[in-house]
Amino acid sequence: MKNLSFEMIGRIGVVRINRPRALNALNKPTVEELDELIEKIKKDSEIKVLIIGSDNNFAAGADIKGMVNCNVEEAKDFSFSKTFQKIYNLEIPTIAAIDGYALGGGLELALACDFRIASTNAKVGFPEINLGIMPGAGGTIRAPRLLGVSRAKELIFFGEMISADRAEQMGLVNKIVEQEKLMEVVMEWAEKLCKKPPVALRVAKKTIDAGISEPKLNYAIKIEYENWADLFNTEDQKEGMRAFIEKRQPIYQGK
Repeated sequence: MKNLSFEMIGRIGVVRINRPRALNALNKPTVEELDELIEKIKKDSEIKVLIIGSDNNFAAGADIKGMVNCNVEEAKDFSFSKTFQKIYNLEIPTIAAIDGYALGGGLELALACDFRIASTNAKVGFPEINLGIMPGAGGTIRAPRLLGVSRAKELIFFGEMISADRAEQMGLVNKIVEQEKLMEVVMEWAEKLCKKPPVALRVAKKTIDAGISEPKLNYAIKIEYENWADLFNTEDQKEGMRAFIEKRQPIYQGK
């Protein structure tokens, strides 16, 4: 891979964007590489958690030079939306490790993850409005669901960067840590997740996403009820409850 790196640390997959001269801005070749990598990760049962990050800057938006002369159809072809949706739809937990800039498409990439942990020097925002466009890879959809409509409009309409502290206050990031401890803390979260029952994690993630998308509360509750009951047909449920009764640590098999 030219624009990305990938490594396995135990059962944790770590993806890094590697375009330092462009502040890790996302261009089409980078996202195409990411798309191919996500397809491989989907099929790899050994990966229990995925971390997405970069050194110094998470991703400073998209490559504007590659978009400036696009027509409507070319803009659709340039969009990162389908790839980011694949990340959002991954069955395993995902964590964005945000250092430095996470702007525009970079922030949308982070929003496609389940968790966002930021360094104290992180700067995030949606500057697209200042370019005559708007977020187009999930930003106008995921931000309101995460932050509420008014907070999302504040970010999108004004197009200003905000600090890590402000992002945490708004609920945009889960945790802030010192820059030198960012990956250490992200790995701690990932390792804790690796110890949880994989099937229950997968079903919980699926159920939360289904509940958010379902406008009728009664039907959403029914989805939860059925998914919860189905877990009682798994070996992990039996192991988890027996371990609790026997006062020992459970050993989950993901079955």
